[in-house]
Amino acid sequence: MTSWVFGYGSLIYKVDFPFLERRPATIEGWERRFWQGSHDHRGTPEAPGRVVTLIEAPGVACRGIAYRVEPAVFEHLDHREKNGYVRHHLPITLDGEAAPVWGFLYVAREDNPAFLGPASLDELAAHIAAAEGPSGSNGDYLLALAQALHELESYDAHVHPLAERVDALLASRQGAGRRKAAD
Repeated sequence: MTSWVFGYGSLIYKVDFPFLERRPATIEGWERRFWQGSHDHRGTPEAPGRVVTLIEAPGVACRGIAYRVEPAVFEHLDHREKNGYVRHHLPITLDGEAAPVWGFLYVAREDNPAFLGPASLDELAAHIAAAEGPSGSNGDYLLALAQALHELESYDAHVHPLAERVDALLASRQGAGRRKAAD
């Protein structure tokens, strides 16, 4: 029997698994936060990056992409989301449908060992701009997520201001590097 899985972070734009159907979708009562540490993808054990998780937020809608998948896909997704994420079962509203479908998403709860917790946007931006791991730079992860949400015509009050700060930090570092090379 197939299931739905809701992507709200890299599962929106980095689809490395087979799916039967892909639909823009919304979940209610959750919002994104860059509060989860990434020791295995966008950082290292010594210098973890920050990746997105969800926190409960009554009255808030979170846009993303829902995928209808075969049960075997969860073995891959469980491995991909292994660094502190657990499956959560909830209703997902697919665009164009009145009644929600039940499906899964991965949430990193506060009690997992990789949870880093809240910080100011400036602190988050500095952390993300500096982090890099086996899957690439933490800044690229954030900027790809912001672009994917833009393509979904969805403004995220946490992701987009954070992406602007990280983009500015990365641009200033590149400018400083070009100035040093010219000297």
